[in-house]
Amino acid sequence: MALLHKTEIRARMAQKGDTALFIDPLLEYSRIGEVTIDMRLGCDFYVSILTRRPYISTVKSDPSFRGISSYFQTTRREFGDSFILYPGQLALTTTLEYVGLPADVHADVLTRSSYTRLGIHLNTMIQPGYRGCFPIELFNESNNPVELVVGSRVFQARLFSVPFKSDYRAASRKYLGNVRPMPSRAADDPDLERLVSIREKRAP
Repeated sequence: MALLHKTEIRARMAQKGDTALFIDPLLEYSRIGEVTIDMRLGCDFYVSILTRRPYISTVKSDPSFRGISSYFQTTRREFGDSFILYPGQLALTTTLEYVGLPADVHADVLTRSSYTRLGIHLNTMIQPGYRGCFPIELFNESNNPVELVVGSRVFQARLFSVPFKSDYRAASRKYLGNVRPMPSRAADDPDLERLVSIREKRAP
């Protein structure tokens, strides 16, 4: 695995086929740093809300289970509008850019240092061959609300080449091709029901 630098990133963007890197819109090439690409905040948000439920259940057979999306509220801002992220609040969003990763490259997406210093934290990995806007899970760890402006360069992506090509078309991926934020699909994990069955068999 090797970190791609600016020259390699630009070369990938000029290629065709499954080794090519596609980013749209890329408003300025100056956003490509030595080893990172600045990414912009998208327009749509899934914002966590308080409910009367004691917890979010991820097991569909749980009597208290209800759709995970019911714990979030959707909202949209236009380019240049403000979105306020409050202390302890989770907001699911995406990058403004639609990205097509090469079949042999994965991405790590982080908050830029300027926003990390405000208490906004993100660290997510995007699989090789991904197509879509990068999914973003924002969380405010500071004591103060933070203003985020739609279209601003809040994130940065590092690209790593891997010694194989992902068959992303054949892979079963929960969030492939998203252009808007999606709530967690943790409840779709098949091993959860098996684990619950083990627990029930063990119960006296």
